[in-house]
Amino acid sequence: MGGETVDTVRAAFRDECARLGEVLSGLSEADLDRPTDCRPWTVRELLAHVRSGAGRLTDMLAAPAPPRAEVDAATYFGAPKFTPEVDAARIDSGRREARELDGAALVADFERAWRATEVAVAAAPADRVVRTRHGDAMSVDEFLRTRVVEVGVHGLDLAAALALEPWLTPTAAQVIAGLLTGGRPVPPELGWDRLTLIRKTTGRARLSGREQAVVDGAGFRWLSFGG
Repeated sequence: MGGETVDTVRAAFRDECARLGEVLSGLSEADLDRPTDCRPWTVRELLAHVRSGAGRLTDMLAAPAPPRAEVDAATYFGAPKFTPEVDAARIDSGRREARELDGAALVADFERAWRATEVAVAAAPADRVVRTRHGDAMSVDEFLRTRVVEVGVHGLDLAAALALEPWLTPTAAQVIAGLLTGGRPVPPELGWDRLTLIRKTTGRARLSGREQAVVDGAGFRWLSFGG
């Protein structure tokens, strides 16, 4: 972990969702139909996926609580979440949900979903445990950490698809970078800021030969989605 407090994680979720909502409010239907690098999703379909992820905790908190947490945010992003079968189901779900709403309704539903999550999390006991759709038992705030990753990293994908500058908020960047590095210092020779770190470690930007050599030489390892 990156050592972020519960308050930081909750603020990161709120800040990143609110910023994404601001960007989405100015999009046209043509914008929503642009392709993304999360193939085969369009902006509309990727947004539907983000909307579902941002709202998932509301139903999880309405369900019975498991007795104890067994998985943290880093462990959650493991290979079983990225098998061909799970990927196919994820893609189909995003496409199906995108067909259910027009652009304005989808944007409004994203706003409703993340704000409902914020309210539900604030009302939950500090030690509340939830079960994910994959069967993981996690603390509320560890799962919320994964939502910051989903909204923030896919926000980079949406920005690229829309030819906009990345809008990653400072609080979200802190939480995501801390999770990706496990709180370990990044080799200073790389000279990366948090945005660069996140883009490089999630495959949104390629490592140069020099960067790869520095990473290998330092034995630096980061969380690998699907690894």
